Amino acid sequence: MTDTEFTAGVAEALTALRGLFPETPLQLNEHLSAKYDARIFLKREDLTPVRSYKIRGAFNFMRKRMANGGNGAKFCCASAGNHAQGFAFACRHFGVKGRIFMPVTTPQQKIAKTRTFGGEAIEIELVGDFFDDSYKAAKAHAEREGAELVPPFDHVDIVEGQASVAQEILSQLGPERADIVVMPVGGGGLASGMTRYFHGTEGAPSDLRFVEPLGAPSLKTSLEGGVLARMEKIDGFVDGASVAEIGRIPFDILKRFDGNVVHLAPEGRLCGTMLEMLNVEGIVLEPAGALTIDALKGFGTELAGKTVVAIVSGGNFDFERLPDVKERALRFEGLKKYFILRLAQRPGALKDFLNQMGPDDDISRFEYLKKSARDFGSILLGVETKDRANFDTLLAKFDAGGIRYQDITNDPIVADLLI
Repeated sequence: MTDTEFTAGVAEALTALRGLFPETPLQLNEHLSAKYDARIFLKREDLTPVRSYKIRGAFNFMRKRMANGGNGAKFCCASAGNHAQGFAFACRHFGVKGRIFMPVTTPQQKIAKTRTFGGEAIEIELVGDFFDDSYKAAKAHAEREGAELVPPFDHVDIVEGQASVAQEILSQLGPERADIVVMPVGGGGLASGMTRYFHGTEGAPSDLRFVEPLGAPSLKTSLEGGVLARMEKIDGFVDGASVAEIGRIPFDILKRFDGNVVHLAPEGRLCGTMLEMLNVEGIVLEPAGALTIDALKGFGTELAGKTVVAIVSGGNFDFERLPDVKERALRFEGLKKYFILRLAQRPGALKDFLNQMGPDDDISRFEYLKKSARDFGSILLGVETKDRANFDTLLAKFDAGGIRYQDITNDPIVADLLI
């Protein structure tokens, strides 16, 4: 397919999408613009009917099947998140039957939202503990029932549908040109679609950047190695973008880029960005939805005086995760630490220990693990403070007082077991 044909296909997809929902806003964000001395625009894909851009690809895939004589077609997909919700919405819109395969571990909140969007048009089947289990079940169902399997990102029609975001941006900017566009990457459907559209369109930005979670750098690893790479282990916290392997079709489009244009967002720093946008701007973002905003922190002075568009990809956040988000943000910023102490088993020992705490140090966790010896006991201690430098003072007091301790804040094995 030529660039001209692709651009025409995106325009056709966008025209059809307008029957579903209006264009999502492109908003100049005053807070971020002042922070970075730039003009920062947010493309608010969290404001689609299903609160993510995923509806674009699923709709376009199904629209094309319906146009090619598929009025009686059955559809299925595997997803525990935004793709499922976009798929469900599209099924109800077209009046077709769809079956969604989700892991058994999927939160009830996501299951309920998917049912709300799909209504009687969909059925949900919970299979396996992980996405791969659900995907295998969806493939087997498609082969057995003759259903169309709607992939989350690795298909030309999905890529084409997601690319409609790029066309909207250029239309909304008008004569103003963006210097930099920052796109999130999971499976790569959105980033590859937007990239290809920009490549074939006059007046499009040439400086394109991508953002992946630090714990799932599939695109960056693939670009640096020159071949499509599958990650042996990923951090699944950014559930909307943590994939072991970027799609083959998206990678074929993105492989011309250098790995340096892919920014990695640490999960803890990302949590701080989510809290910042919630508390300052009142914008609710899921982890994947905050990726591009978080990446701006790593640009340094490069953004000054420039016009930047950041894609806000989704806002499907389960507030039951908020305590974990706060915890991760504090630990990343060095404002909260966990220790295992050996405290003397004598009268007054606890009082002596408490007297070493500073005025801004707050004990958030204090738990006797066991009495490890006649004279000493082991304690799990969590401390939160207002300035990370306070920990230097506190640990110096521990050393001076002969308190034996182990910092387990970033110990993945011990911390996961005890915290």
